[in-house]
Amino acid sequence: MINPVGNQVIVFTEKEMPKVLNYYEGSKITRNAPGVIFAAKTADTSITAYRSGKVLFQGGGADREAARWSGTSTPAVAKTKSTGAKGDILPENFATMSVLGSDETGTGDFFGPITVAACYVSDEKIELVRELGVKDSKQLTDSYMQQIAEDLKQVVPHCVLTLDNAKYNEIQSKGWSQGKMKAVLHNQAIQDVLTQMQPEYPEYILIDQFAERKVYYNHLKNEPAIVQEKVLFSTKAENLHVSVATASILARVAFLEQMDQLSAKAGMTLPKGAGPKVDQIACQIIRKKGEPFLQSITKVHFANTQKALKLVYKK
Repeated sequence: MINPVGNQVIVFTEKEMPKVLNYYEGSKITRNAPGVIFAAKTADTSITAYRSGKVLFQGGGADREAARWSGTSTPAVAKTKSTGAKGDILPENFATMSVLGSDETGTGDFFGPITVAACYVSDEKIELVRELGVKDSKQLTDSYMQQIAEDLKQVVPHCVLTLDNAKYNEIQSKGWSQGKMKAVLHNQAIQDVLTQMQPEYPEYILIDQFAERKVYYNHLKNEPAIVQEKVLFSTKAENLHVSVATASILARVAFLEQMDQLSAKAGMTLPKGAGPKVDQIACQIIRKKGEPFLQSITKVHFANTQKALKLVYKK
């Protein structure tokens, strides 16, 4: 098991920061990580300073070292606001723990695959991941997520799985619901990251909830291996731990990459979602490349298929 360590984050002004760095100069170490301007290691505490003005204190002496500067700085206290999340009750200070999170995207899009990502963010990397730009992916633009994704992959164990349209349509025609598809993909991605982490195990695993616990595990009843230890479920999980927010970003970027490839294949930019614009583009594709081609890049059972066909044959 991974043992939790103390974590304290303090924000210093540009004028205050040199005092902190000078104090720990004798314990300075080299840490080549994005956003880090200074790092030091004492007998029981790691000190990491970031360009943003934040200083992270970690280890058994974190509280003591942070208290040393409490009179000259501002504690970086997280804003307490209702997330509106529903699901399992999370442990106190969950956001500061070492967590493996998973999320998916593409389920509501007619064009393109479903992508699922899982990643592990240890307590000691939470601040680094935030410095790299992670927050709720719904607050980030697609282009920004694409810019930070590669850096994130370099610093956290992760797995990204893609269920392409051909396989999606095949198993959907055999009676698989999207819920079952997602459950199997989440379980596989989580297993992959756990394998990368061995012999360690996260304090918790948090899945962005798309089904009740009982339903989720019923979907997995025929799987050869099922992850159940320390698993929690919550809606809006990207707001509850940076591991899920990171997973959400990696899943989104993988989806966008596939959409770019499919757009090139189709010879036109494929829209996201499942609205009227999607019907219009699908109609154009049928007229130019035929219905079989459309099926190869879409989730065929969506109502958009029939709507596009009606547009094609509309008199």
